[in-house]
Amino acid sequence: MSQKIRIEIDLEICTGHGRCYDLSPNVFTDDERGYGQVIASEIESELLKEAQSAVGACPERAIVLKTIND
Repeated sequence: MSQKIRIEIDLEICTGHGRCYDLSPNVFTDDERGYGQVIASEIESELLKEAQSAVGACPERAIVLKTIND
């Protein structure tokens, strides 16, 4: 059984600081207004540390990580 991580950005509370895509470019990118966008909603566990750095750096706590099992 492999473990994947689901990543979501709550766009209602995101204010576009851009820390997520600066710290985790393999997980996030920016849109035309500079707001963070998730590249892929599910990642493998090897990108978890990178994603967690973005979670910790988000001033609004707009990024949510959820573990899902296949």
